[in-house]
Amino acid sequence: MPAGRYAPSPSGDLHVGNLRTAVLAWLFARSTSRDFAVRIDDLDRVRPGAAERQVEDLAALGLDWDGSVLYQSTRRETYATAIDRLTSLGLTYECFCTRREILEAPSAPHRAPGAYPGTCRNLSRTERDLRRTERPAAIRLRAEVASWTVNDLLHGEVEADVDDLVLRRGDGTPAYNLTVVLDDAHQGVDQVVRGEDLLSSAPRQAYLAQLLGLPVPAYAHVPLALNAGGQRLAKRDGAVTLRALSERGIDVLRMIGDSLGFAGAAPADWLAEFDPARLPRGPWVVTPPATP
Repeated sequence: MPAGRYAPSPSGDLHVGNLRTAVLAWLFARSTSRDFAVRIDDLDRVRPGAAERQVEDLAALGLDWDGSVLYQSTRRETYATAIDRLTSLGLTYECFCTRREILEAPSAPHRAPGAYPGTCRNLSRTERDLRRTERPAAIRLRAEVASWTVNDLLHGEVEADVDDLVLRRGDGTPAYNLTVVLDDAHQGVDQVVRGEDLLSSAPRQAYLAQLLGLPVPAYAHVPLALNAGGQRLAKRDGAVTLRALSERGIDVLRMIGDSLGFAGAAPADWLAEFDPARLPRGPWVVTPPATP
């Protein structure tokens, strides 16, 4: 059964911007008769108890999902197998660069700042042996294209650079761009709804999916939630989580519904009102109402 999904990292409680994205992912899926999956991206940045609270908050909003919650940490063998397969095809190489070295390296004129410049792409065996004595190697994809294009339901055709993205970090942790592709395929996800901050990642993930012979999902990248200063909303902005706002007597569902122009009281009511073409296209500036 085709599915949509929501896949948070358990680094803390979800704020209202995260919850709004979860609601939209659910609405996109349910309005198109898809299953809805929940996955916890728990390979790093894990705060004890956060995953459990996140799942509880999704349920408290009235969201439901099909099947059990999937935890990425149970799928390490799958990620390793995929990297081995790409390596057997000559499509990976070891990289010893630090993040600082990448940021300070000269970039090609057409590349965005911070894009990997290919420093380790053609190291000799002797050079690799020497670098291994200095630090553990990450594994990068040896990309064979400079860019890739996807079609986004809200943004239309989107082309972005495909650099030699990391598949496994130097500490052995499988990287997000690999895991998300493999996990979406595993869960039958053919519709990815997530924040606009990940829009530029969609082309490289689509490219990686086709290298692995996996289907490319439809994408819809929705506007982010911002604080009053115009910066991306974060938990450091104060009472912006479901629990903190609810303790103040604030109706979080009403906040989210108002931000999307819905009159109903809960996601089940919003399905009848849902039309992607009518969704707000600008960011949501979060200004919690005064305590009742």
